[in-house]
Amino acid sequence: MQTIYDLIIIGSGPAGLSAAIYAQRAKLNTLVIEKEMVSGGQVLTTYEVDNYPGMPGIDGFELGMKFRQHADRLEVQFQEDEVHQITLMDAETVDEEGQLQAAQVGAAEVLTLKQLVCKNGTYLARTVIIASGAVHRKLLVPGEERLLGMGVSYCATCDGAFFKSKTTAVIGGGDVALEDAIFLARMCKQVYLIHRRDELRGAKVLQEKLFSLPNITIIWDSVVEMIDGTEKVESLKLKNKKTGDTSVLPVDGVFIAVGITPNSQPYEQLLDMEAGYIKASEDCRSNIPGIFAAGDVRAKQLRQIVTAVSDGANAVTSVERYLTEN
Repeated sequence: MQTIYDLIIIGSGPAGLSAAIYAQRAKLNTLVIEKEMVSGGQVLTTYEVDNYPGMPGIDGFELGMKFRQHADRLEVQFQEDEVHQITLMDAETVDEEGQLQAAQVGAAEVLTLKQLVCKNGTYLARTVIIASGAVHRKLLVPGEERLLGMGVSYCATCDGAFFKSKTTAVIGGGDVALEDAIFLARMCKQVYLIHRRDELRGAKVLQEKLFSLPNITIIWDSVVEMIDGTEKVESLKLKNKKTGDTSVLPVDGVFIAVGITPNSQPYEQLLDMEAGYIKASEDCRSNIPGIFAAGDVRAKQLRQIVTAVSDGANAVTSVERYLTEN
């Protein structure tokens, strides 16, 4: 017979690990499914985290490991696997030991179970928290991976403070790129906004603010061909798409804001989405009872470590309420 968990958490980044910690303390029979060999999510690639309360300047990898160590100390169960699909199983009954049995007339407990179809097997749960995160779209140019955390960043809010009084570049032309450039202009000596087209896609109010700032220079019709530097970012090689001319732009850091892709593809046919993000309220409830979304995969205003951790706690609180009511 197959075990039915009270809760399965998909993903073990900050949101998933926070949920695991809260679930284990709530004495829920919990399993965390993680497709990568190491827990931590995107925080592992952050060179330094300076905005997580109580741990200023901590290395991102170290913070991710601390989250995992906390979960391990509570003996959270982990399974390395990749979720391909969630299906709903109606009118099944569960015995006192949590084993799946055939539905019986007059059974006291009738639940809608969630079956997780994974690469290496299937798992059953009464509730699911999807904390699968999101990934930043990359430029896929030489130097981007090598200098990640050494001047290459995908989050101005996270890393902008490290470039006070320095020269930075933002790549992109949408709302996030404009917001990043405006944010960086408050502390940087010079900010370049590099955009592949001759007009911006961001909101007009953001454009007006951007154009009003004297230390922001827009480089139109240009793409980055290389990010260069020895131990840190030193310059960008640019190519003008209209003229074909190339140039070198000295910078201390580059912030890439060309979009984010949520890891939500396996759930597109099941859950309500908003631009690929799972629509879930602040209590993390999705449109399907018993399925919750937490962290960067959830549609929300701010995606930071601290908001992911908060989502994890909120999601487990909602899970407990759902299990009590059902």
